[in-house]
Amino acid sequence: MIYDCVIIGGGIAGLQAAIQLGRYKHRVMIIDSNDGRSTLCRSYHNVLGYPDGISGQELRNIGTEQAKSLGVEFLTDKAVKADKNEDYFEIQTETDSIILGKCLLIATGVMDRIPHIPNMYSCLGISVYICPDCDGYEVKDKRTIVIGSGDVGANMALILTYWTKDLIYINHEQQKVKEDLMNKLYNKGIQYIESPVKEVVAEGSQLKSLILANGQKIAGEHAFVAFGGNDVKSDLAKQLGVEILENKHIVVNPRTKMTNVPGVWAAGDVVAHSEQVTIAMGDGSQSAIWIHKLLMGEKVD
Repeated sequence: MIYDCVIIGGGIAGLQAAIQLGRYKHRVMIIDSNDGRSTLCRSYHNVLGYPDGISGQELRNIGTEQAKSLGVEFLTDKAVKADKNEDYFEIQTETDSIILGKCLLIATGVMDRIPHIPNMYSCLGISVYICPDCDGYEVKDKRTIVIGSGDVGANMALILTYWTKDLIYINHEQQKVKEDLMNKLYNKGIQYIESPVKEVVAEGSQLKSLILANGQKIAGEHAFVAFGGNDVKSDLAKQLGVEILENKHIVVNPRTKMTNVPGVWAAGDVVAHSEQVTIAMGDGSQSAIWIHKLLMGEKVD
């Protein structure tokens, strides 16, 4: 079978596109390894309709069932190779499945670089955060710990001064911090500690304290992580000759979300934008609309 569209990535952008394409009655296949960024967050707080938060996994579960009800098919696997033939795209998976599609949507996302610190992952989205645009509000006027690396963590601590003045920066990887940033931390009254975090002490998903490698215990119920070096999953796009920025994000037409390669779209965090779940939803819908136009024979620049 040749699908009308193959979507690589079953996160928020991929699911939203699949729902839209399913409502257009197109034959759609989602290939997803089920280990994307949205599986980690225990609660998004800035999504319309969910003032008390909703987990990434719950959004994915709801979206998956909605897409399936529209006839969208799913393959739990990892796409490892992409090629373009004369009439269709050919996607090879890790288990050697071959999936063919007239159009291709790359929604492979980004994976944050978060070192393994015991008990921390259970707190993500509840009391330990990644994105200040998403969750800075959650630490308004509260003591907040930044666990990070070098300049990246220092910059995160400085950004968070918009919401709170009670900040501690723990340079977990003990990378050098530029002198001007150290001066800014000092001037803002941000406590600086250079030591690895040995473990997180938590009650369920609620952070209580950090135990450092030097034996020090840092009390606090809210934290941000900031390590840099996130993995932008654009390798498949590169195989197809898609234009990619130096930071590995994919370049798309701002109106259609199509890449420079005809028939190849990209949506969500893998695209160069502000990496928000709500924007990923919009990307998915917008790309699906233009995929539909192409499938109907319209010219899409």
